[in-house]
Amino acid sequence: MPELPEMENYKRLLHELIKGKEITDVEINREKSINMKTEEFIDRVKHQTIESIERRAKHLLFNLKNGETLLLHLMLGGWMFYGSEHDKPDRTVQVRLEFGDNSLHFIGLRLGYLHLLKKAELKDELDDLGPEPLDINFSLDAFLAKLVEKRGVLKTSLVDQHFLAGIGNRYSDEICWDAKFLPTKKVADLVDQERIQFYHSIKAVLERAVNLGGYMDEPLYKGDNKTGGFLNHFNVYKLEGNPCKRCGNTIIRDEISSRKSFYCTECQS
Repeated sequence: MPELPEMENYKRLLHELIKGKEITDVEINREKSINMKTEEFIDRVKHQTIESIERRAKHLLFNLKNGETLLLHLMLGGWMFYGSEHDKPDRTVQVRLEFGDNSLHFIGLRLGYLHLLKKAELKDELDDLGPEPLDINFSLDAFLAKLVEKRGVLKTSLVDQHFLAGIGNRYSDEICWDAKFLPTKKVADLVDQERIQFYHSIKAVLERAVNLGGYMDEPLYKGDNKTGGFLNHFNVYKLEGNPCKRCGNTIIRDEISSRKSFYCTECQS
């Protein structure tokens, strides 16, 4: 499932591609991917201009000129492609937003969705999400105050969207490796300096992943050399059986609260 870095990468690229453009046509091939009847969705979206594109946690927000917002969550298996019908991948498209000669194709939305929401509906939908870990205002003091509220282990805390927004399985493991903590370590057992290290590792791992374009293995558009740049930079995720890049010990796979987890038992403690 795409996490914060992947959606932030999409946001930045789409800002350059479609901000300020008019949606000239809409095609819905799977009504379950939207939140209303096809005819109403098309009527409210067609001929609207994309005023801005934002990200909140693992969501993208396409803000329209009429004040409504298209809220996207790709969930498991979802991705996007922007380009002409000739260039698009030979894959089933659930929703297509046309921008003249090119379209934004939403692919793999079997669990994901593109919902059209008014301001109040959008607020209700996103209201219970935690703070954005890369927000300039999310300070060390703010993080330490949030951490006091947490119980349980680091892995489950990191993927809790009420605690911090946008982190999932992949980056929770990478953050724990960077901080040299086992994902099974209890939050309550962190001493002051470890809590500070935890904060800096969250920031460092997510910022690096964003800058490298996240892990998505399909380009957003023809000639896209940015998306997926982090794929070869994972240190532990899905690398069980490989030597740890830091100490050489074998990386193991485990399950923590029914979530697959990858870590090194030698240099993480």
